[in-house]
Amino acid sequence: MQTILSTLRKACSELALIEDGDRVAVGVSGGKDSLVLLAALAAFKRFSPEKFELCAVTIDMGLGADFTPVQAFCDALEVPYHLEKTDIGDIIFHVRKEKNPCSLCSKMRRGALATTMQKIGYNKLALGHHADDLAETFLLSLFYEGRLSTFAPKAYMSRSGITVIRPLVYTDEADVVALARDMQLPVVHNPCPANHHTQREYIKNLIASIRKDVPIARDRMISAITHPERNNLWKEPNGT
Repeated sequence: MQTILSTLRKACSELALIEDGDRVAVGVSGGKDSLVLLAALAAFKRFSPEKFELCAVTIDMGLGADFTPVQAFCDALEVPYHLEKTDIGDIIFHVRKEKNPCSLCSKMRRGALATTMQKIGYNKLALGHHADDLAETFLLSLFYEGRLSTFAPKAYMSRSGITVIRPLVYTDEADVVALARDMQLPVVHNPCPANHHTQREYIKNLIASIRKDVPIARDRMISAITHPERNNLWKEPNGT
């Protein structure tokens, strides 16, 4: 936990992710990343110089997942828990029959989270994306979209008035895995039919393969992303 709190505190401080008086909702899918983020923010809340409120929100996709253990975990942390039931899973897999469902699923879940947060009066949505996700998203955009792009650590959604923050953006996935194991977090089985058969899973395995020959490859990618002054890319034809 101390390792996680160190990187989380650094991200919050350097990137101004949490401000005094914020009402922060953690988007809890039931996976290890979001559960670790929830546990870390609950611990961070006790000594953070910025005073903020904390809750957890789960969007039930309607795929049969049991979130009872997550409720019990939130009760133990003394963190309010909100479970919002939806038919997102049915829409994606049965109505639209998406072949590559992840992008649409992410947008629909984000929309459902924003709607729930507006209803309960929270202004910041904390997501469990970590440093490995940062590198993977960069390669996903490069390979599948032809763009040099990844997610931002802090982004304002003008349509909903919600600010998305990613406090684990400096945290290695290996540390997340270790804490989830050590705390025996109640990770919920993912019933998604696309689980482990996605473009992201392919990129994750690709990076792992590259690191066998170039162990520093992932760290160098993350460093290039988080230090934009090092970029040396083509400019617009007019020189701007």
